[in-house]
Amino acid sequence: MIRHLLPENVLERARLRLRWCFQEFDQVAVSASGGKDSTVLIELALEAAREAGRLPLPVMWLDQECEFESTVRYMREVMARPEVEPYWMQVPFRLFNTTTHSADQWLHVWGEGEEWVRPREPVSYTENVYGTDRFKDLLVAVGNHHFPGGLVLTGMRAEEAPWRRWTLTSRAVYKWLTWGAHRPASRGQGPSRHVSLAPLYDWSWRDIWKAIGEHGWAYNDHYDNLYRVGVKPSKMRVSNYHHETAVSSLWILQEVEPDTYDAAVRRLEGLATVARLGRADLVPEVLPYMFGSWREYRDYLIDHLCSPEHAAVFRGRFDRMETTKADLLAHPGSANMVYRAQAQSVVMNDWEGVLLLPRLTSWTGKAA
Repeated sequence: MIRHLLPENVLERARLRLRWCFQEFDQVAVSASGGKDSTVLIELALEAAREAGRLPLPVMWLDQECEFESTVRYMREVMARPEVEPYWMQVPFRLFNTTTHSADQWLHVWGEGEEWVRPREPVSYTENVYGTDRFKDLLVAVGNHHFPGGLVLTGMRAEEAPWRRWTLTSRAVYKWLTWGAHRPASRGQGPSRHVSLAPLYDWSWRDIWKAIGEHGWAYNDHYDNLYRVGVKPSKMRVSNYHHETAVSSLWILQEVEPDTYDAAVRRLEGLATVARLGRADLVPEVLPYMFGSWREYRDYLIDHLCSPEHAAVFRGRFDRMETTKADLLAHPGSANMVYRAQAQSVVMNDWEGVLLLPRLTSWTGKAA
């Protein structure tokens, strides 16, 4: 691997990128999540917008309803800043609920006539006029609707996952730039009509916290809670607490935000059970003694946990892997690793492959 050392550090480089963004695009907005990366991106984008005379800065947050109260508090403070133009999206859409295997496995976020975990904000957008009801498609559609022909900045970083490193370094997404998202057409929406770039793509989590600490920027204090309960800084995540990539948050939710937990239990079927089980019981690392192999355990879970529709999805995916991952499955050690990951995917009801496929890609260096 050839490394090219730049004269600037990542902070200086990000500032140069953001200045260029405001020179290049007539519309520049930030897509925020309430996490630490969003914090740094918002603050640096505000610096660049102030310098360019382009305030207020549009900041968009797709609120998933089942958010930590600390995240809501932080985003409320961001949206109230006079230099920010708030795009607080509290619109109805569907979000997968990984805590249940029941017939309706969706949380109907901000669904009309349903008991929400908290009231909507006075400044929020409440009507879904975007033509889709799925999270990733909705992010694209909101950008297309409000910022057509413009730029939406995200806090995505290459360090977070192998697929993100590949996405942010492999090919140009705008002119010569690779550090952006390849936006496929959202369902029924046609091609993306805005550009998405990630100016913090080469930052590490240490760079993020160094910048926050040195500048004294306000941040989501849920990270303080995660630190108190012993979560490693590199593993800290702020997201909704029932999605397949963030369900581990459930095991500290009752401790750090008991009122949020009570509201979430009322709202989400299966959440209380998952929260009481703990990770060791929900996603076992050791093969249960009554099974002869991880493959046998995986098949048992499919037969007894899944709906017929999702069982067919899992079986089809795993059958294809027998061919595409034949080299990995040829050795008992690596085969057990794959079958255990498949079993965990079934337990987590990860029928879309959100957890499993990136893991297999990171092990093999090839798309699953």
